[in-house]
Amino acid sequence: MTKIMEQLAARRPWSEDERLVLDQVERLCAETIAPGAEHADRTGAFPWANVKAINALGLNGLFVPEAYGGAPMSFRLYCHVVKAISAACAATGIVYATNFHGMKPLIDFGTDGQKKRLLPAIAEGGLGALAITETTAGSDATGMRTRFRPDGDDIVIDGSKIFITNGDVADLTLLFGKWSEIDDPKASISVLILEKGTPGWSVVRLEDKMGHRASSTAALAFDGCRVPRANLLGKPGDGLKILFASLNKSRPSVAAHALGIASAAFGDMVAYANERKQSGKRILEFQGNQFALADLATDLAMTDVFLDEVCAMVDSGAKDFGLLASMLKMRASDLAMRVSTEAVQFFGGYGYCRDYRVERLMRDAKITQIWEGTNQVHRQLIGRSFLNK
Repeated sequence: MTKIMEQLAARRPWSEDERLVLDQVERLCAETIAPGAEHADRTGAFPWANVKAINALGLNGLFVPEAYGGAPMSFRLYCHVVKAISAACAATGIVYATNFHGMKPLIDFGTDGQKKRLLPAIAEGGLGALAITETTAGSDATGMRTRFRPDGDDIVIDGSKIFITNGDVADLTLLFGKWSEIDDPKASISVLILEKGTPGWSVVRLEDKMGHRASSTAALAFDGCRVPRANLLGKPGDGLKILFASLNKSRPSVAAHALGIASAAFGDMVAYANERKQSGKRILEFQGNQFALADLATDLAMTDVFLDEVCAMVDSGAKDFGLLASMLKMRASDLAMRVSTEAVQFFGGYGYCRDYRVERLMRDAKITQIWEGTNQVHRQLIGRSFLNK
């Protein structure tokens, strides 16, 4: 598979600077992140050491503009960094990627003053979060009940959010809610930046999850939480526009995360199939297993190329790629679940035990089909695009 991916990468070579970053990331993953992934999963301890190592390389700077302390490079490079980190430790991968998911809307829609005030902390290694989901608002964001009430130079927040990655540790949180003075459930959705430590903000609980156990997932509450109106992104009612634009760019990132998990599981399959013997043969010598690997390798290669194509659209400044982002997220996450499930099957009883990481990879893969829009929702988005207007 490595040879195949090298042949594909040669079609769109990395610049010298990009190659340097990738080499550093690959070394970081091999020496620091991957060796601790099993312990992080078993204990559920937040991977602070990995975050520190990521920050030592300045990887948040890949997506922060230079004017605000970053050293920006291509979206394609960012996605491949996410893929590499996620292959080493999926929990660390999503901690890192969520910084982008939460802060890219600030970069795209914030005022110069907001960006000068808030982004340098992220460029220096601060953590970001994206807070949309509520008990009454999952795939349908219009069902959210968190309320933003203007009060002079402040905005008062009342409500709650659930399933917020980095929610308890984030320095800045992109928070969605409804503007109290607008009645329409869609037109009222607004968004602001919440800074860590703001009075009235609290962590209700941390979820005990199937996978990504070292990544914190928080339920948050806001009780008369007061933030400066200067933290409002755009105008009251701009939230839905900002939400859709942000999801279009975070979904390729989630696809990269899923492909990292898938590539790790595939690599483990190939290594095990070359070593494990049954009936005097390596199990890779059985035709059925060869067919399974051939199908998975082909789908991995095609999805990786698809990722690069969508990244190229983002890097070129394209605006209308929402359906392609949905297709990519759906395909990559379904593939991650299929490859990791097949990997467990290849390992047999061993795959069901925690002695081998394919058990963890299968648990980690599942959420990629759920977050950033369930794959059922993505199929609906894609399918209804064919309706005659």
